[in-house]
Amino acid sequence: MPGTIYLVATPIGNLEDITLRALRILREADLVACEDTRHTRKLLAHYQIHKPLVSYHEHNEAEQAEELVKKAAAGGRIAVVSDAGMPGISDPGYRVVQRAIERGVPVVPVPGPVAAEAALAVSGLPCEAFRFGGFLPSKPGARRKLLQSLAGETATLVFYEAPHRIQAALEDIVEVLGSRPVVVARELTKVHEEFLRGSADSILDELRRRPPVKGEITLLVGRGETPAAPQAPLGRRIEQLMEEQKLDRMTALKTAARERGLSKREAYRLWQHGEEE
Repeated sequence: MPGTIYLVATPIGNLEDITLRALRILREADLVACEDTRHTRKLLAHYQIHKPLVSYHEHNEAEQAEELVKKAAAGGRIAVVSDAGMPGISDPGYRVVQRAIERGVPVVPVPGPVAAEAALAVSGLPCEAFRFGGFLPSKPGARRKLLQSLAGETATLVFYEAPHRIQAALEDIVEVLGSRPVVVARELTKVHEEFLRGSADSILDELRRRPPVKGEITLLVGRGETPAAPQAPLGRRIEQLMEEQKLDRMTALKTAARERGLSKREAYRLWQHGEEE
């Protein structure tokens, strides 16, 4: 009889955020596979659970997944955890699930906290539909390309981001998507939990005034406003602004883009090609 692979959600910060079922499964497991054995050992010790641990992280995931499934196929009860949240959600877990399904080994979810959902629930942004994008690309070009592909998305966008890249990410959001409503949720459930809510450019200005931020960040981006039908084609509106308000061409372009709910980049593209909304 095969055993079972359990995907066990663990706290994203506060150690009290773990279910009674998760604790039972961890106590009954023959082996706990985890990203960082030191991190998981602290969690287990807090609840007086003593189990063999094995590393299962992004660098050995493919190889270790095969070994874990072999143990489960032989009757073992294997608990898979990540450092925080649900395994497989922007953390190792996908490959062991895939291998288990291929081998006919049962896979059982033991749900619990997920940073993306926790942040979304208290963001104040629409929650009826959302699109989770995991970690934004670290390279600016790839990040801007991804954001551009999401420009027409009407659901709330949810990403994870590293603290040393959050300002660059917001700069790209302003450039590509315009100054949409944004929430930066930092250190969820921890002592220094913080939520910054406002337009993308106002949050960017706030972070620029601060020392470099630390901690884990969930970044949420609201949908863009549906622009009202313009009274004049974009090119003509730019000329009007230049004439009536004595603006230079690029300032007039930015103003016209803001009126239409467009990013500066998209407005510039439309203007260059002589297109109208």
